Amino acid sequence: MEKFEIYVLGCGSAKPTMRHNPSSQIVNLRDKLFMIDCGEGTQLQMQRARLSFSRLNHIFLSHLHGDHTFGLMGLLSTLALSGRTAPMHVYAHAELERLLKPWLAFFCAGSTFEVVFHALPRGEASELIFEDRSLEVWTVPLRHRLPCCGFIFKEKPLLPHIRRDMIDFLQIPYYQINAIKQGAGWTTEEGTFYPHERLVTPAAPPRTYIYCTDTCFLPKNAELFHGADLLYHEATFGEEYAARAVETFHCTARQAAQMAQAAEVKRLMIGHFSSRYLDEQPLLEDAQQIFPATILAAEGLKVQL
Repeated sequence: MEKFEIYVLGCGSAKPTMRHNPSSQIVNLRDKLFMIDCGEGTQLQMQRARLSFSRLNHIFLSHLHGDHTFGLMGLLSTLALSGRTAPMHVYAHAELERLLKPWLAFFCAGSTFEVVFHALPRGEASELIFEDRSLEVWTVPLRHRLPCCGFIFKEKPLLPHIRRDMIDFLQIPYYQINAIKQGAGWTTEEGTFYPHERLVTPAAPPRTYIYCTDTCFLPKNAELFHGADLLYHEATFGEEYAARAVETFHCTARQAAQMAQAAEVKRLMIGHFSSRYLDEQPLLEDAQQIFPATILAAEGLKVQL
């Protein structure tokens, strides 16, 4: 199966601690890296995870609170010092370009690469913001103290696998293999036709990863998340701080599990833990009572989809 991995670089909330770095993750799809959020210290976490800066070309920022963005300037500065030439695409709310351009002009003067800003939509509908041959990235409307959105990483369907035994048996030439994968059949020199379905085996179903952070509880998003292979959902508080969660536009671990249950996802990973917790096990137990297939985010964790 093709590589589709999630690396957790940081899973703490606003206040950094010795236990957790601020929010950041890497999505690795077939060795192309996509960063989600860039809290302080993210570039060091990338190095600890042995992730190559040169394979990172797209950064998605959910919102402009510091615990999700303070690492960005340092990362871009390091890339400039390294002589990078490929553009870096940054997807964020429009204010970031205005704020960051003077910093780039001062700290990255003479940089050999361009930072390309893409403004995130602010509507109430999910929108496509990135697409290549293997992936689509869609927004998830969230509700927080600043404009905020999550992201859906949706793998495109793979082509079926051609059967090696049929290639050999029918003497199918190499140049015809891609056409057969695309849906063509094959006719032998004797005139016998073999339909596409006899020449291939189905590919693995496409996979979906959802990143949902810094939001009040929004049950309506369950439809967007339905059937995802992995949902990362913020779980800043336990039920004992449910009132605080409402006040700060955050969720509890129990609410994250309710979302996973309603969306019928395969697995749930909770994170964005409040610094008041020295042990997140009670949060995990809260969630698992409702949705047993729940894990805790942790720095250095790698999850294979």
